[in-house]
Amino acid sequence: MPENFWTIVLIIAAVVFIIVFLSRNIRVVPQTSEFIIERLGKFKKKWSAGLHLKVPFIDRVANVVTLKEQILDSPPQPVITKDNVTMQIDTVVYYRVFDSVMYTYGVVNPISALSNLTATTLRNIVGDLELDETLTSRDSVNGEMTAILDEATDKWGIKVNRVELKNIIPPKDIQDSMEKQMKAERERRETLLQAQGHKDAAIMRAEGDKQAMILAAEGERDARIARAEGEAKAIFLAKKAEADGLRELVKAGVSSEVLELKRYESLVKMCDGRAAKIILPTDAVEMVRKDVIFSETAGIGDVTKAEDRPAAKEKPDPCCDESDYIAERRKDTTA
Repeated sequence: MPENFWTIVLIIAAVVFIIVFLSRNIRVVPQTSEFIIERLGKFKKKWSAGLHLKVPFIDRVANVVTLKEQILDSPPQPVITKDNVTMQIDTVVYYRVFDSVMYTYGVVNPISALSNLTATTLRNIVGDLELDETLTSRDSVNGEMTAILDEATDKWGIKVNRVELKNIIPPKDIQDSMEKQMKAERERRETLLQAQGHKDAAIMRAEGDKQAMILAAEGERDARIARAEGEAKAIFLAKKAEADGLRELVKAGVSSEVLELKRYESLVKMCDGRAAKIILPTDAVEMVRKDVIFSETAGIGDVTKAEDRPAAKEKPDPCCDESDYIAERRKDTTA
């Protein structure tokens, strides 16, 4: 063998040892993680993100802690309510580690401790509630559990951000009863809505009929007013035309005989075959008596002298002269 063979072997062994040594003692800590370093079994320090070198055979990595927010999904567990109803409830806990040293040395298996603490806290809170309150008080239960768990896990280096009740599963018979109750409630609401709809429809129809009657009455009123106004305007125009005619006659200087003739025409119109009782003033009567033509036309008054009239035959009075009356009746019968 060549003399330098063992030298080469030693050099290669040294290089391999150095490489292994460096790979075992140089560590890179990723972001959002921390390493807990112990020296001879005692806490030495914690490494944050970056490159670090530990002393071989003396220092060791005791724990690797992630600082990200984590989720603890607890399986369904039986919980008894205040009214002795057993339900299956599962929870979800959102937490993060804010102190890796307390997280490592505060409690043995902190995740198991948090899970058990969540279960016991849930039983205590739901045990004070009845079934209906449990189903309708999720927000209050979540808030109360978050406050209790956050306070209890401070000494473990854990920050509980939020607790949510994921599922609440009541017994089968309770579910059937709740479904029947919900069905009855829906039917009741449907009946109420239908009744309200019929009521609204009846009210609307009554309102429509009322408005129609009001509009019809207003239309009839407006029509009557319009007819009355038309008749009044017609009478006004007729009287105005008559007044204008008389005014024009006066302006034209007509004689009194023409005016008298107009008065006669008016009286003739007043006595146009209708059973009417007319009261004439004295001057109108005298005028009628003087004018024979108008008296014959209108049939008003009698200008025939009394001596020209034939004497009326006096009839016997049946009460005073009974014999004369009987004789007279016999003559009339014989004739």
